Amino acid sequence: MSRRATVIDVARRAEVSSATVSRVLNGNYPVARATRERVEEAVRELGYVVNAHARALAGTSSRTVGIIVQDVVDPFFAHIARGVERAASEAGRLCMVCCTHGDPRRELAFVDLLHEQRADAVVLVGGAHSDRAYAREVARRARDLHAGGSRLVLCGRPSVGRDVPTLSVEYDNEGGAFALTDHLLAQGHDRILYLGGPPDLSTTRDRIAGHRRALELRGVPYAPELVHTGAFSPAFGHRRLTELLASGPTFSAVFAANDMVAIGALQALEEAGRRVPDDVSLVGYDDVPTARVLRPRLTTVHVPLEEMGRQAVLLAVPGAAGTGAAEADAWQQPAEGGLTLGTHIVVRESVAARRADHGAL
Repeated sequence: MSRRATVIDVARRAEVSSATVSRVLNGNYPVARATRERVEEAVRELGYVVNAHARALAGTSSRTVGIIVQDVVDPFFAHIARGVERAASEAGRLCMVCCTHGDPRRELAFVDLLHEQRADAVVLVGGAHSDRAYAREVARRARDLHAGGSRLVLCGRPSVGRDVPTLSVEYDNEGGAFALTDHLLAQGHDRILYLGGPPDLSTTRDRIAGHRRALELRGVPYAPELVHTGAFSPAFGHRRLTELLASGPTFSAVFAANDMVAIGALQALEEAGRRVPDDVSLVGYDDVPTARVLRPRLTTVHVPLEEMGRQAVLLAVPGAAGTGAAEADAWQQPAEGGLTLGTHIVVRESVAARRADHGAL
């Protein structure tokens, strides 16, 4: 197997220094035309491929995109991160992924770190907690990034102020929850258990708002005892639904706040001897790949996760607009530095009409 050519090999072939080769490749310093042509010819002859990772770590400005997520294992964040990485790579940038584990202080520290690294863009992913002091800190960092020629992109989270220089990629979170609840109501389910989602997170607030709006328009009273917020995890879905099946309120359908919660809920129902959808209908949110392989396959709301990540890069990084779109028809361009992507229901086998002779659990 032949050895891959290096910058040193190119420099020797062109009879120049390795620093001169870097200047030609990066285009960030004037080089004599004859010298540039020799370097470019050596690159072609040796088949040299620029190492974007090494170039970014060497401190070259405007070659990095940073993405800050809560958890790289969670499919919601993982698919957005993949969209960011692919678009960044197509634009010739290195993608740096930072994981906060849900700690707002770590999130702010990562923004500072990426600013120090002179990242072209910093993408903050996922819902934001209700904290005005924290929002002020994010706004301050957005202004600092903007002053330095970079941009802060809010991906799936609310604005931190109309006068703050951020970009945004949102999705119709409330609309998706409204449509999903309305689908359950249309199937005769007027006792719907809402399960999961941290109560102070913007994502949860929007989904519950859409859920409540659908109930109101159908004339179904809102029942606080049917709303149980908590973690976006299978463990929470399993534990809380197990408790509710033993001694909780009656319901005929479960609206899991995301597909991960639905996985845990499905396990709890199976352990209790309840069949989906014959005894209980079950829906999720996000449409991660697992939703298509569960049995029964999960009815859920499709969020174009990877496209959200792609669009974050397209908005913020110069020269990235030439990359192709996977779901180009899914978004609408709103005013002033942002866009909103559409959501839609994916109807599968986990919902059935409530039978007239079948009461709620």
